[in-house]
Amino acid sequence: MMDIDRQSLRAGGFRSHADSSRGGRIDRAGPADLTVLAADHASVPMNLGAILIFDGAGPTPAEVRALLHERVPHVPRLRQALRRTPFGCGRPIWVDDPTFSVDRHLTHLGWPQPGTRRALFDIAADLLCRPFAPDLPLWQAYSVTGTGRAALVVVLHHVLADGLGSLAVLTALADEGDHAAVARFPRPAPSIRELAVDATLAKLHAIGSLAAGLRRGRAGLRELTFGAPLLPPAERISLIRPTTHRRRLASTAVALNEVAATAHRFGGTVNDVVLAAVTGALLEILDGRGERPHRLVMSIPVSGRRTATVSDLGNDTGVRPLAVPAITDDPARLTAIVTATTAARGSSTRASSARPLGLAFRLLHRFGLFRLFIDHQRLVHTFETNLRGPGTALHLAGHRIDALLPLVATPGNVGVTFAVLSYAGTLTVDTIADPDILPEQDTLTRALHATFTRLAHTRP
Repeated sequence: MMDIDRQSLRAGGFRSHADSSRGGRIDRAGPADLTVLAADHASVPMNLGAILIFDGAGPTPAEVRALLHERVPHVPRLRQALRRTPFGCGRPIWVDDPTFSVDRHLTHLGWPQPGTRRALFDIAADLLCRPFAPDLPLWQAYSVTGTGRAALVVVLHHVLADGLGSLAVLTALADEGDHAAVARFPRPAPSIRELAVDATLAKLHAIGSLAAGLRRGRAGLRELTFGAPLLPPAERISLIRPTTHRRRLASTAVALNEVAATAHRFGGTVNDVVLAAVTGALLEILDGRGERPHRLVMSIPVSGRRTATVSDLGNDTGVRPLAVPAITDDPARLTAIVTATTAARGSSTRASSARPLGLAFRLLHRFGLFRLFIDHQRLVHTFETNLRGPGTALHLAGHRIDALLPLVATPGNVGVTFAVLSYAGTLTVDTIADPDILPEQDTLTRALHATFTRLAHTRP
């Protein structure tokens, strides 16, 4: 992220942040966005994205280029860069990049030999871990083509959008997206005076809502602890140690209706079944290493909104750590998870944990301690994200997207992360791991699929 050029801070053109009309307000990074930026100083950048695998030959690179030229303007954030403001002018702002060019954000790559999904996954994991130029819009697309096959890898910086926001971006680029009218581009940047006034008004508003802020902070602490006393430190296991700059991707897929049926039988949710499968697979890996922890602590994101639109991106997500008993019996483990998540549901305002967590992360970053903290934290063993994607297949330039796979890069000492996405009747579970910490990743993925299969044939 670059400092804003004072010459570009022109008088006029922007109204106060109080005017919420798109294109008229000062578009600032939110508190949760600042937390993402504070966390972006580790072994891998805070990136996320998706792999779109097409049915058959898919679109040509020329078709992808033409489509992005047509549809990127419908997603304003894709033509904006994040800029720091002068002293006293508040949080960073999003401004239109007058030099924006789709060609700068689209690369054509050949499908690596031997032309398998494994080869595609390897290149996608590498692309996920590449940092963005801080002075440009924070995204990149890669058209990957081979003999009779094609894919599109899209990578965004997490500050641009959270999981729900990234789904909104992908949907807007698809043929089924709502391609609304395009706003004037580039819009002039706000003046220094407007930024200073807006920042002052924001501070006054914060003072006036101090009591509400304290209530949200308390709710956030309850969300972090599921309303229970603070969890003891996560047990030491070989999967939590400082990660390198490398990541590897593996994936498995199951029928969504089977997972939903299992959840219904146990009185839980699809994500409860996912947590049971993830925990079961991890326990198998740890048992093979001679490790038998009493529980595994999973970090689960909690969104503050049900949906997101391309005009309202950014981050609105908290987290909940869930301690799952290390029960090897699948039905008993799922029952324990359903009991824990059901008791906690509704115990706090959704995503309220973003406030205390964000404050802690930003303080650690300010004092240069964040990297030390996340490389040695003992709060969680792994992260699991779960997004509900489109229920029917999407198309790009008339070509059906056969599979949609989530990508997420997690820094710190968490050796493996689980990214889950439902799409067109299929539930995909990706494992993104440091290969130095988890060389048995393929074994983990097979164990994950086997656990889903067992759960599909069990009852409470």
